[in-house]
Parts: sequence; structure tokens; C-alpha cells
Amino acid sequence: MKDLVLHAQNISKTVASPEGSLTILADVTLSVRAGETLAIVGASGAGKSTLLALLAGLDSPTTGRVSIAGVELSMLSEDGRAAVRGRHVGFVFQSFHLIPSLTAIENVMLPLELANRRDARAAAAQALAQVGLTPRVGHYPKQLSGGEQQRVAIARAFVTHPAVLFADEPTGNLDTTTGQRICDLLFELNRSTGSTLVLVTHDRALAARCGRLFELDAGHAVAPAAHLSG
Repeated sequence: MKDLVLHAQNISKTVASPEGSLTILADVTLSVRAGETLAIVGASGAGKSTLLALLAGLDSPTTGRVSIAGVELSMLSEDGRAAVRGRHVGFVFQSFHLIPSLTAIENVMLPLELANRRDARAAAAQALAQVGLTPRVGHYPKQLSGGEQQRVAIARAFVTHPAVLFADEPTGNLDTTTGQRICDLLFELNRSTGSTLVLVTHDRALAARCGRLFELDAGHAVAPAAHLSG
């Protein structure tokens, strides 16, 4: 059996609203093993992005607990959670989140420099080569197409060799053909690096490529995460 890399136990998220307390996520339990691919699906407002933020340690649950690579996040300060994310987590977002004033290679170098890696430029260049962007290393985000920007974001996410890569609607701002290429790249890197891939998507075809499916409906898990493939 592969080791658990991600575990959420009875997590809920409740926020205040003008109408009173609002439960966004209710009593969700989920475990993910190293190297797996998991799709979180559901209608808009089902709680998908909230669940992703809790699993990644970007937000804290109102009740319940989350562990990444065996580290329980609720036991840590915000700085401690940030350190765990830096060591074990990568992110790819719908809107790329590249820094406009930095070139492609500088964007990819950023998490390495934050970790005081002396080989940041060489490692970033290698990561960009993996996603086919060696000719674009000196380009700024505004000089790149949407697909190229997302490939830079993927290189930045994988450059630290994260245990878990979280992708929130990674093809949402891309045309169908470009989105397909980005999906192919994510799954190729998942296989080649052994990183666990957890993605939020409205795209059922993309979700079907994952080994497991976890569906939310109004903040509740519809059923235990189903196995779709080996």
C-alpha cells in the first residue's frame, strides 16, 4: 500500500453571512495516497474550491483536521502551514497567477529562491524545458499566450517536486485544444514525478481521466471517492 499523502477528517467550514451562519462544507472525510490522481467535481457553489483551499492549508476548517505528508496543519501557526506548503505542495490556478514584472524563468525560480536553493536558475530552466518553453525563458507573461502562461505556472508548481499538486480549474481560461494539451502535460508530469494530483474541475471529460472522483453537492460528499481507473 502506498502511503497517505493527504488526509482530511470530518472537516467543515462555516462562515458568517447577513442571514446568519452559512455552512459551505459539511463533515467531509477524504484520504489520498501518493501518486494518485483525484478529481473534485460538483456544481458551482458546491464547495469545491473551499475544499481545495482547506486540503492545501490555504484556509483552516471550522471543525475537523487536515494532514499533509503526515503533518497535521491545525497544530501549526500560519508560518508553519506556509512552510509545509513550501515543502510539500504545488499550485496551478485558472488565472495563472504569474508575476507580471518577472520573466518566465524568474517566475519559476521564485519558490526555489524562497527555499534558498542555490541552483534555482538551473532547476527553473530544466522545469521550463520539461514543459517545452525553453525558447520563452526570457519572456514576460504579457508576451506569452494563455497556454504558455499556464505551462509556466505548471513548471513553477512542479519545480519543487511537491508531494501534492493542487489544480483549481486549470483549463478554465483556455480554449479546448490548448486545455487538452495542458491536461496531457499535468498527467504526464504526475506520472513522471510521482506527485499526487488533486484537481477541481467542471469538465467531466477531464475528471474521467483521474483515477478517483470525489463529488460534492451543497457542501456534502455525494459518496465516497470512487475509483475510475487503476
